Amino acid sequence: MPKKPPLLAQLAGIGPGLSVNGAREQFGAICYRLNNETRALEVLLITTRESHRWAIPKGWPMEGRTGYQVAEQEAREEAGVSGKVSKKPFGYFTYLKSLSDGERVPCLVQVHLLKFEKALDHYREKGQREILWCSCFEAAVKVGEPELKGLFRLLHDPKSKIRP
Repeated sequence: MPKKPPLLAQLAGIGPGLSVNGAREQFGAICYRLNNETRALEVLLITTRESHRWAIPKGWPMEGRTGYQVAEQEAREEAGVSGKVSKKPFGYFTYLKSLSDGERVPCLVQVHLLKFEKALDHYREKGQREILWCSCFEAAVKVGEPELKGLFRLLHDPKSKIRP
């Protein structure tokens, strides 16, 4: 089986489709908390249902809901977490979404921070995904999207003015 090219090489092949007008829009949440024992910042990763790669909760726009409300709902449905979500976007990243018909489309994800308050016992996609709380550094290593890696690094950087 031939090796899949790196993500940046795949994205380069669809250049014009990554313009704001050509990409599909999604909204996602970087869920974070302070570890009770170490007081270190941790972020939540989930696996995708099809490819089992590490990602953040994210989804398509919903009629009547803002981007931050969609991000909050996706965190609840996909990872079973609730908390206070930031109305202001933390950042953006792009990736290639594989649709059920096999088509791959470019997506631009608006990311909001969600401060973890509680884990839910029951949620829509329970048992369909793995969930992992980890350091920002570990999250940046595990995810494949370069811009999402950068968001985790920015969140981790103690010199950054952007703090949760």
